[in-house]
Amino acid sequence: CSDYISGETPVQFDREHRGYHTTSAAVILLVQLYTTSTTVENQYNQCKAFMVEETKREVYNRVASIENRVEKDGKRLMEMEKYKLDLVELRDTIYNKQNNSLDYNRLRPAITLPDHFYCPSTEKESLLSMSRSRDIPAYNKYVLTHETKEALKTPQFDVWQWEPNEMLILLEEMYFELGLVDELDIHPATLKRFLLRVQENYRNNPFHNFRHSFCVSQMMYVLIHGCRLQEVLSKRDICVLLTACICHDLDHPGYNNTYQINARTELAVRYNDMSPLENHHCAVSFKIISSPECNIFANLTAEEFKEVRGDMIILILATDMARHAEILDAFKQKLDNFDYSSEDHLNTLKMILIKACDISNECRPMQVSEGWVECLMEEYFNQSDQEKKDALPVAPFMDRDRVTKPTAQIGFIKYVLLPLFEALNKLYPEVEEIALEHLKQALTHYEKMKEFDENKKKLFSEPI
Repeated sequence: CSDYISGETPVQFDREHRGYHTTSAAVILLVQLYTTSTTVENQYNQCKAFMVEETKREVYNRVASIENRVEKDGKRLMEMEKYKLDLVELRDTIYNKQNNSLDYNRLRPAITLPDHFYCPSTEKESLLSMSRSRDIPAYNKYVLTHETKEALKTPQFDVWQWEPNEMLILLEEMYFELGLVDELDIHPATLKRFLLRVQENYRNNPFHNFRHSFCVSQMMYVLIHGCRLQEVLSKRDICVLLTACICHDLDHPGYNNTYQINARTELAVRYNDMSPLENHHCAVSFKIISSPECNIFANLTAEEFKEVRGDMIILILATDMARHAEILDAFKQKLDNFDYSSEDHLNTLKMILIKACDISNECRPMQVSEGWVECLMEEYFNQSDQEKKDALPVAPFMDRDRVTKPTAQIGFIKYVLLPLFEALNKLYPEVEEIALEHLKQALTHYEKMKEFDENKKKLFSEPI
C-alpha cells in the first residue's frame, strides 16, 4: 500500500537503496584514508621536528665544546705572551743598567728587527703590536690654532714641544694646506692611516726616529712656502717631496751604512753594499703604500703612480751622505743657467732640497737645534761602541774618546752645511733668512764653545 502511495515500485526502491549504501561506504573509505594520511603527516612532522631539535642540540654542544677549547687555548696563549713580556722586561732592565738610554721617540717601533740590533722596549712593543693594531680615531682629537698653522711655516717652530700624535696632525695639515689632498684625490682617512703606519715603522733611536722625520718634513714645508716652490713645481712634485721627507728614514736601525757594510748585515748583503739603508727605507715606504687602506696614491693612473714611485726612490736614495759631493757638484754646475723646463735640472733641485732638509737642524734656533746634536752623538757613540766590540773600523767623528760636540759641529757646518745652503741661496735668496743666518750663529756658538773647552783644558793641564 505504501509503495503504491509513494508512487514507487518495489524494484525501483531496492535499486536506490543499494545505491545509497554504496555511496556511504565510499565516503567512509575516503574519510578513513584522509584520517590515516593526516595521522602519517603529523607523525612525519613530529619526527622531522624532533630530528631538527636533535641536530640543533648537537650543533650547540659542538660549538660550546669548541668555544671551551678556544678559551683554554687563549688563556694558554695569554700566559705564554705574559712569559715572553716578562723575559723582555728582564732583558730591558739588564740593557738599561748597562746603557743609560732614554726613550727619545716614545713610539711603537717597527717589528722588523735585524739580529744585530736591540733597542729598549722595541721587542716588547712588537709583541704588543701583534695582538692589536692601532687605527685612526673616529673623532677629531686635535684642533690646530691659526697661530700654530702659521708657526709651522717657519724654521723657528719648536719641534720638541709636540707629542707624536700631535705631529701626525701637523703633517696632515701640511697635505691639506698645500692642496695635495684635493689635487691627488686622497681620501682623508687614507692619509691618516698612511701617516699612522709610517709613525709605527720608525724605531726608537736617539736620532733617526719619527721626530727626525717630522723635522725634515717641516723644514721642507718651510722651504715650499719661504721659497714659493709652488710657482715652479707641480703639486704632484710637492707631494712627492713631502712624502719622501716623511718616509726617508723608515725602519732605520740606528747604525749607518758603513756599519752595515763592514758588519756584512742582512741589509748590506741584500742591496750589494750600495746605499743599503736608503734602499731599505724605500722598500718599507712602498710596503706601506701597497696596503689599500694606506695608499695615498690610489687614485693616480698606473703611469702616474710609476712616475711618482720613481721620483720618490730618486729622492730617498739621494739622502745617502756618501753621494753628497756628487749631487752638490751637479747642482752647482746647473746654477748659472738653471732651466725649470728640464727634467734633469728639476730632479737635481729636488734632490738638493731633500738633502738640505735632512741635515737642517742647525738652521733652527740654538734652543731647538742643540738637542739634536746630543741625540746624534749618542747614536754615533752607540755605534762606535758596538764597532769596537766587533773589531770593526771606527770613524773618528763617531768615537766618544776622540770627538767633542764643538769640533764635530764646526767641521760639519763649515764643510757640509754652509756650501750646500750657499749654493741653494744663489737660486733662492730667501734661504739667507731661512737658514744661513742661523747657520752662521751656530758656527760662532760652537767656535766659542771650542775656545772655552781648550782654555779650560789648558788651565787644568798646567802645573800648579
